[in-house]
Amino acid sequence: MVVAHVVQNTSATKNRRSMNKKKARTAANTTQIDGDTEMSSRVIPPLNSNNTAEDDDLMIEIDPTPTLEASSAPAFPALPASATQSALKSETRRIPIPPHRMTPIKKDWINIFSPLTEILGLQVRMNVQRRCLEIRTSKATTEIGALQKGADFVKAYALGFDVNDAIALLRMDDLYLDSFEIKDVKTLHGDHLSRAIGRIAGQDGKTKFTIENTSRTRIVLADTKIHIMGSFQNIKIARDAIVSLILGSPPGKVYAGLRTVSSRMKQRAL
Repeated sequence: MVVAHVVQNTSATKNRRSMNKKKARTAANTTQIDGDTEMSSRVIPPLNSNNTAEDDDLMIEIDPTPTLEASSAPAFPALPASATQSALKSETRRIPIPPHRMTPIKKDWINIFSPLTEILGLQVRMNVQRRCLEIRTSKATTEIGALQKGADFVKAYALGFDVNDAIALLRMDDLYLDSFEIKDVKTLHGDHLSRAIGRIAGQDGKTKFTIENTSRTRIVLADTKIHIMGSFQNIKIARDAIVSLILGSPPGKVYAGLRTVSSRMKQRAL
């Protein structure tokens, strides 16, 4: 009897445990269903046409990039003529003249003085003690870059260019000056340096004139320094030809390259 009673008690406890587990599962399922129903009840209703129109109006009003009105642009009055004249009066330039160009500048003084005063309206004087030419603006100066053009004109003459060639700097805006030395290309000494200068000049200046006519530039050979005047593209053509002569290329090969370049320039001009 004792054994049978124990077996009944153990089976009863097992049944109770299983019943409790089932109740817990059903309770959890009911809570999940209640939560789902609550979430479904909280679903946002669809937007009406009136609500969308109001939202569009709000978005248009909150635009972060407002359009600028035409009247909001600042309007500054024009400067009077007296203001520009007062600024030009204080500008002065001094261009040093090398000793070997003092005598030529005395001979060509009228040809140098006239363009600066007539074309640019500048005031010019020669300071013999300082060996420099001084230019400054005056009431007759109308162009803002007149002083710089006059300085370039005098500098070109001081480097050795002819007056008629230097005047082109005053009348054209796309002309420049380029200077370099033979040692910048290749270090040469003694007879090698003399032969390089001779290759650039040629017999009776033939090679130099050919380069000038082909590239439409002007070249000055001042000992080991070379000065070129012309447009940016033409200066590059002349400089490449001179560099090839310094490095030892024969003049015939340089002439062939210049012919090709001149034919291309003619085709572009057409």
